[in-house]
Amino acid sequence: MRVLGVDPGLTRCGVGVVDGAPGRALAMVGVGVLRTSAEEETPRRLVLIERGIDAWLDEHRPQAVAVERVFSQHNVRTVMGTAQASAVAMLCAARRGLPVALHTPSEVKAAVTGSGRADKTQVGAMVARLLRLDGPPRPADAADALALAICHIWRAPAQDRLRRAAAALRPEGTTAP
Repeated sequence: MRVLGVDPGLTRCGVGVVDGAPGRALAMVGVGVLRTSAEEETPRRLVLIERGIDAWLDEHRPQAVAVERVFSQHNVRTVMGTAQASAVAMLCAARRGLPVALHTPSEVKAAVTGSGRADKTQVGAMVARLLRLDGPPRPADAADALALAICHIWRAPAQDRLRRAAAALRPEGTTAP
């Protein structure tokens, strides 16, 4: 499975593509950061992020997109920018009919390091180790994007089975809440 991981942000939006399957070696296909200037108007910044994500989707042809789930932060302005960039990533994937998965930061940290409380240094080190890289990708947004892709590769099959089991238990004609 090939997954594009997106660590959303208006100034720095991490993107990383990983090939792999549970129980098999992982391989980094590409990693980078889409950057926009804080001097630009927000609508223009979102267009630049959209173009960047579309270019990554065109070049790498992932089968799924994993985006960091926006969580409440103290700085509302930061959360808004993160949510807007996240929405752009989901929109780009949805236009192509690609499945989108949202993963919380603690879920990603736990999948990659074994601890949902790992710090950025630990995540970067484990990403480098799992992908057999010489060192952690820089900046941390790039490593986080790869961690999202890894998390999705490892968790998607189990999540799929749970969804199918829940659907089988629902009475006919009803949908999930």
